[in-house]
Amino acid sequence: MKAAFALLLLPMASLAGQAPPGTDIFVMPLSHRGAVFALGPAVNVTARPGYDNQPSFSPDGKSIYFTSQRGGQTDIYRYDLAAGAAIQVTRTAESEYSPTVMPDRKHFSVIRVEADSTQRLWEFGLDGTPVKPVLDSIKPVGYHTWLNADTVFVFVLGEPATLRRAELAHGTAQVMERNIGRSLAVVPGGRMVSYVQQDSDGGSVSLIDPVTGAGTSLGRLPEGAAFFAWLPGGDLLTATGNRLLRFDQGKRDWTEVARFSEPGLQQITRLAVSPAGDRLALVGSEPAPKAP
Repeated sequence: MKAAFALLLLPMASLAGQAPPGTDIFVMPLSHRGAVFALGPAVNVTARPGYDNQPSFSPDGKSIYFTSQRGGQTDIYRYDLAAGAAIQVTRTAESEYSPTVMPDRKHFSVIRVEADSTQRLWEFGLDGTPVKPVLDSIKPVGYHTWLNADTVFVFVLGEPATLRRAELAHGTAQVMERNIGRSLAVVPGGRMVSYVQQDSDGGSVSLIDPVTGAGTSLGRLPEGAAFFAWLPGGDLLTATGNRLLRFDQGKRDWTEVARFSEPGLQQITRLAVSPAGDRLALVGSEPAPKAP
């Protein structure tokens, strides 16, 4: 790895009965001060054939929850960073995706593909016990991010896909934006929600006030990038190919902060940052072979 010192891929193909692409999750130490980044060695924490994706750090930063396909469906696993080992969390007949520890820290939420192929947001106990649908009537849900214990923002599939603000007490979900991408995240500080606004030229990272609905565009994503992640201090990261990039607020553009040479990190898709900002998780794969 060559570091420059200066973050739900829900596999739709698998829902159609096709195997999702093989991916692995890499974790590395991260330190940063302003525009100066330093990355430690990248460790492949899944290191097996098949699909391992959608890493999400626990609130204490000691574990990573992720989605893994080991057979005909996906389940949720948890990787203990200190022990260096993963354990299976859910064991169900359905497939679960996008594990996210909920604000109460006693449960995690997932996108669950039910027996009739309905995709809904579900609540599970930390031991993997299914509890209930979080939003009974809102479907099909593809991705989500928690604003607080009472409000969750969801990506609802459709033509176009919509960003909706769901209030748990009412079970309703108000459409906030249309034609959005797959990456959702609460901005550090909890006052704004970020998402990708898609257009004919790609997509832009946009911010929306969860109360008023007022929005603003932060900047375009680099070509080939679909996901982003926030550092605790407010820096924004994305990845394309084997490059990690930081959004430069002054230049309103992206600056490369690392380029990876490790096998498996030549095509980075997702990324996640630990709550303390001291670890970075990347989902990577090898590029598809070129046609002869």
